[in-house]
Amino acid sequence: MSGGSPKAPLKVRWIARRNAVFASPRFQYWCAKLPLVNRIARARAGEAFDILAGFTYSQILRSYVESGLFDLLGHGPVGHQHVASQLDLSRDAALTLLRAGRALRLSEEPIEDGWMLGEAGAVLAADKGAQAMVRHHRLLYRDLADPLELLRKDRKEPTELSRFWSYAGALHGAAERGTETAEYSELMATSQHFVADQVLASYRFPKNARLLDVGGGHGAFLMHMGNAFEDLHLGLFDLPEVAQAGAAILSQRFGAHRVTPHPGNFFNDAIPEGYDVLSLVRILHDHDDEAALKLLTNIRASLAPGAQLLIAEPMARTPGAQGMGEAFFGMYLWAMGSGRARSADEIAAMARKAGFVRTKAVPTPQPINASILIAFA
Repeated sequence: MSGGSPKAPLKVRWIARRNAVFASPRFQYWCAKLPLVNRIARARAGEAFDILAGFTYSQILRSYVESGLFDLLGHGPVGHQHVASQLDLSRDAALTLLRAGRALRLSEEPIEDGWMLGEAGAVLAADKGAQAMVRHHRLLYRDLADPLELLRKDRKEPTELSRFWSYAGALHGAAERGTETAEYSELMATSQHFVADQVLASYRFPKNARLLDVGGGHGAFLMHMGNAFEDLHLGLFDLPEVAQAGAAILSQRFGAHRVTPHPGNFFNDAIPEGYDVLSLVRILHDHDDEAALKLLTNIRASLAPGAQLLIAEPMARTPGAQGMGEAFFGMYLWAMGSGRARSADEIAAMARKAGFVRTKAVPTPQPINASILIAFA
């Protein structure tokens, strides 16, 4: 602080001093000499390099997904010449890609020139939802080619991501045209399990409960819940053609007696009453504060005392998932032109402002996929 400003708080002064020490060449030399401190310093240096090289890592993964290399390695061991012929690469280029993936555990060479899936590769090769996200992220990469230019834009200006979500009809919380985009349908259907798995591991519905998924699209989340809880009645609220299509899919699986479609717009129409639990799955963070508060207020008006709103999405400032919240989703939603990542505390404050009596954060095994907040009417 300068001039006549008051003395900086202790925490600010401590961080400034820490940063000055860490930047000192003499301190770095000293760290290199002491074994215990050296291990810590090496770990910190590795983290810093991963930030620096992260874009390269993501593009290596993208190459594995888009080229079909995961499938080739899944039938391995295969030689790099075979990979080259299948991917239309030179032999040297194929070997470079295989070795790059080896460093990220996407590929592995257990015998000389015999390439197979690595540990991370085996997980990702089996996860169609993760692969759909990787393919989708090519749009974000284009928008982030010049991040400062992106941040200087008015958020109403079109971007690659905003064009995609506008075409899919999902930018404002309803996928009225999602069936027209194969990528949108695949992304929603295959990636929903990221959140559903966290809910199933962390939350138990009241017995014989009635669940209404608000903005539930074609029912992917409800499909997971219905499979896990046989006594759960499933309500789907979305725009008319989406709700009807989703309910038809759910009814075919569970029977019409367990499924109720509710057509409507969750901003302008009354939310159906008579449900014990309402869910907002990856919906709230898609909207700016004013719209998000309007949605929460509309939902609160439909709930009887004791009913619950289950909010499940990646949240900012979550221990163990900080990068996913404010870094990834912070930039992703900026590029999308709507919404922002919020912390559980921010969502709780917004829920109380909307009229909810209290809130409860529910820990999840993998907060990088989703955190859960329950708001009680």
